[in-house]
Amino acid sequence: MTETGAHWSLSRLPLLAAAGALATVPSPRLAGERQEALSAREIDRLVAEYVELDGVTETGRERQDEILSRLAGLEPLSEGKALAWKKEVWALWAKGPGLEKKSGRHFLWEDEEKGLYIIGGETKRPQGLFIGMHGGGVGEGDAWTSHGAFNGAASGEDWLAIFPEVLVKTERGWTDSGTEEFVLALVDRALRTWKIDRNKIFLGGHSMGGYGAWTLGGHHADRMAGMIASAGAPTPYLAGGKVVDIAEGVVPNLRNTSIVIYQSDDDAQVPPDANRMAVQKLVEARERWGGFDFEYWEVSGQGHGPPPGGYGALVEKIHDRVRDPRPRKLVWEQSLPWKRQFYWLWDDAPRPNRLIVAEIDREKNEVRVACPADGTGLHVLVDGDLIDGTRELAVFRNDQEVFRGTPARTVAAILSTGANGDRELTFESRIPLAR
Repeated sequence: MTETGAHWSLSRLPLLAAAGALATVPSPRLAGERQEALSAREIDRLVAEYVELDGVTETGRERQDEILSRLAGLEPLSEGKALAWKKEVWALWAKGPGLEKKSGRHFLWEDEEKGLYIIGGETKRPQGLFIGMHGGGVGEGDAWTSHGAFNGAASGEDWLAIFPEVLVKTERGWTDSGTEEFVLALVDRALRTWKIDRNKIFLGGHSMGGYGAWTLGGHHADRMAGMIASAGAPTPYLAGGKVVDIAEGVVPNLRNTSIVIYQSDDDAQVPPDANRMAVQKLVEARERWGGFDFEYWEVSGQGHGPPPGGYGALVEKIHDRVRDPRPRKLVWEQSLPWKRQFYWLWDDAPRPNRLIVAEIDREKNEVRVACPADGTGLHVLVDGDLIDGTRELAVFRNDQEVFRGTPARTVAAILSTGANGDRELTFESRIPLAR
């Protein structure tokens, strides 16, 4: 998959800059050039541009970084002004594109008839969002199959259900050719269109769709309440025809979200070895880091078919799960260059397989992060709800103190974390881990 993803733009629709009132302040120099002072109007324009940019693309991320650098020279914010900026950024996000509310078949890019998805489930007052992921492979895959499998169960939970079809029908279609970005775009647009609890978003699928639930769920665990992986596993590594490991960037990230895994021991299309190895990795991760809410359901005699009781039996196992957007401990094994925020961590340039373990001790008002090398590009994200804002905060990287004091509230921190409209993943301060 190319880093820029699909050929069809996922950028948000143009947004109008919100009116603001900040004193003119000097901005930092960029590339050795003298920068003019930023007016309140220019600050508003930069904020609106940042929200509109597509951070999936390399050019979009580069421009976002330029904007954050321009805003870095602004004075720290009071509590009241920080709240005002949050509301402005969230409002800008909310003006982006939505979806058709009508049930049935649609295209995200209507003129080109690209990006097929089906709307189902509860479309009036949804109590959650379910993304149903179909099976398939090279040249195969149909969104209606996942609709047929999961729509009834989603309706029974009063969830809105969206059933996307992969953009290109490959063996790993859910992470090839921009489909992963397409799925996230559907989630964002659904959140703009309906009043949906962000803590009740689920992924589920069968066969290749189970692979998609494992993999997208691991990559974006901070956005999910839970996943259902039916007869599909994360990508295995083989040696001598045997499964010896599982692809990085999935299992460690599931520490704070739920997954139910279903497998029949006589499945000839997706043999159980890969899921068994993935479950072994979950067990090892739980012993190492704590957490990890998972259930492995293996049966005999079902082949590649649904579980006993049908797909509704899988939904029943996970229907009451709720996302924890601010866990005290998290593990992030990076895989995507454009996934720069994970819960309350930020990385300017994520690197494949980089493993980060972070924990907050609220009693001591400390954050401790274990990571490779010097932590360049990594930041801890905080606000007065995550930590005790009335006391001095200490931050450690690999047991070395890198910060002690009161974190400054900044427009840059609020903008970078609030641009996706997720209020519980919006933070007021960013503390770099490199000294």
